[in-house]
Amino acid sequence: MKQLSHLLAAVVALALSSELCAEVLYVKTGLLIDVAGARALKSQCIRVEGQRIRSVGKCGRPPAKSRLVDWSRYTVLPGLIDLHTHIADVGQSADVAEPIKTSLSDTLAVGAKNALATLNAGFTSVRDVGAYRGLSDVMLRDAINAGRFPGPRVFASGAYITRPGGGGEINGVGDVPADFRMGVSASAEEARARTAFLLENGVDQIKIIATGAVLALGTEPGVQELDEATISASVTEAERHGSYATAHAHGANGIIAAIRAGVRSIEHASLIDDDGLKLAKARGTWLVMDIFNGDYIEDVGTKEKWPAEYLRKNRETTDVQREGFRKAVRLGVRIGYGTDSGVYPHGINARQFAYMVKYGMTPMAAIQSATIEAARLMRKARDIGMLAKGRYADMIAVEGNPLDDVTKLETIAHVMKDGVVIK
Repeated sequence: MKQLSHLLAAVVALALSSELCAEVLYVKTGLLIDVAGARALKSQCIRVEGQRIRSVGKCGRPPAKSRLVDWSRYTVLPGLIDLHTHIADVGQSADVAEPIKTSLSDTLAVGAKNALATLNAGFTSVRDVGAYRGLSDVMLRDAINAGRFPGPRVFASGAYITRPGGGGEINGVGDVPADFRMGVSASAEEARARTAFLLENGVDQIKIIATGAVLALGTEPGVQELDEATISASVTEAERHGSYATAHAHGANGIIAAIRAGVRSIEHASLIDDDGLKLAKARGTWLVMDIFNGDYIEDVGTKEKWPAEYLRKNRETTDVQREGFRKAVRLGVRIGYGTDSGVYPHGINARQFAYMVKYGMTPMAAIQSATIEAARLMRKARDIGMLAKGRYADMIAVEGNPLDDVTKLETIAHVMKDGVVIK
């Protein structure tokens, strides 16, 4: 019932947004996190006109006919960005075949619920890095953009570019419907064609499965599944369409092949070695490492009796991934904030901040990874990722100072997206 009431309230807010778009808001902050300048500023006010920020600066007299949004009790930050979500899928469970058993309409209904939970958690933008059911994340994105229900900005990847039986497939369940295999590629030419198909059907970026996966039967995280030529074919086609590709890559060899092929980011990077770290640093490739996820899988996956293969692979990758993260921070590799939400319930995305600080980041750097760095990775820094003139009016308010205690980001007092207060 509480979830339904939140949904209805947010739908009403969206319904009114066209009326409010001409309204001028004057947001009064107690502390403002300037992620571009890596500093905290006191007594700043943000002028919002329509969907975008008109100005940020010292508070003065509110503009005539503006509406005051008094967040002076709070720390205000840009809306957060999660670069690794699966928002348009059913959640992880012990039933490997559950995505197939769930109809498209039910999958989208689950996606709508996931979207609201994510938005209420302060994540006003997400990069959805793959959906089992073909283009379901594209459909979800378009429904949110049309105002049918509330949610974050979704940047959709659609189907995974994966080898037959690879880490992007649902294995061990018999025949799999065609819309679950839109990205399956047995050659470089097939990968190129599948990439073109996805981009021509509305995806924002491409997700390549370069190595085996933890949460897929019959694949091993350390094993490279696509060769460099195949990865390169997909990357080149994505760039030809004005987009880019990211690569799921746990194993050291697959990571290096994907970086050499030109992917913009590496997802997971669990078994990255020193050569991979140095190459990522040299090429400016982002690492998006879901270092919270391992504890959730161990705890909940064990209790719910997820496949023993999943649990074994998770145990083999969790600690080494965190050590690789620590090394990446020390070396100065670019790091983006991505959690693999969907493995755990959507809406607790911010729990990873504490892990990132524990394994070497400052609170400011962790916040930057989920704001300005995430926006740069997606080539969206002109629109999102910071509180500055011209950007979308996406912002959140929290009690206390997350630079002193980053867990403050786990409880969001207020959320604004597109100049509309959602929460």
